[in-house]
Amino acid sequence: MDGVPFSDKPETPAMTASTPPRTAVLHRMATDQHLCPWGLRARDLLRRRGYAVEDHLLTTREEIDVFKAAHGVATTPQAFIDGRRIGGYDDLRRHFGLKVRDPKALTYTPVLAVFAVAALMALAASYATSGQALTPHALQWFIAFSMCVLGLLKLRDVDGFATMFLGYDLLARRWPPYGWIYPFAEVGAGVLMIAGALTWLSAPVALFIGSVGAASVFKAVYLDKRALKCACVGGDSNVPLGFVSLTENLMMIAMAVWMLAM
Repeated sequence: MDGVPFSDKPETPAMTASTPPRTAVLHRMATDQHLCPWGLRARDLLRRRGYAVEDHLLTTREEIDVFKAAHGVATTPQAFIDGRRIGGYDDLRRHFGLKVRDPKALTYTPVLAVFAVAALMALAASYATSGQALTPHALQWFIAFSMCVLGLLKLRDVDGFATMFLGYDLLARRWPPYGWIYPFAEVGAGVLMIAGALTWLSAPVALFIGSVGAASVFKAVYLDKRALKCACVGGDSNVPLGFVSLTENLMMIAMAVWMLAM
């Protein structure tokens, strides 16, 4: 497999409509068991850059091995332009001056996506029940939906989350099982908040985990000045621990206080 997924933006073709397209040669894997997605993306990128593609399919393991040995490469697809080997999908992007995503780079995108989707869900639910999108219930649902989705992401790999959580959470460091309990408590409190049921249980749980979380993030980031990854979207997260993580916990605290005061 070659390359890392990255969202392509519309690109201007390299040739005008009156100019014959240049030709690129592409060799890609297309066996009965596996159709290489990076080969398809490479072909699409070349076409959108104005190239006519000579598409050569490697349909057997023998063909693939012979091709790799002949060109001294370890992966497919491989693209050639003007007789020069450019390489795989990422190499093509670099050749055309496009960005290539670094899988190790820190990013807030996952948690911002969660908040954006949760906000849309809350507005939709509010409109469906009252005919108005912006209501007090919409804010409550936004926080509750956010908790459920974030909890779901942690539940994909509870052990991985709990391990990363130990890096900064004050309670988990003293009592490690808390890291395994946390995702279930977050989802449970969120579901009860959506239902508007058992406030006597959901609000204290949200207040507790939110308070411990906020204190832990504040200490690790703003007092100890540590550069850490946040476990908020699961143990494989590249989200930096910081303001967004603190905001998540502060929202839970605010919601819990509001529900207890009502």
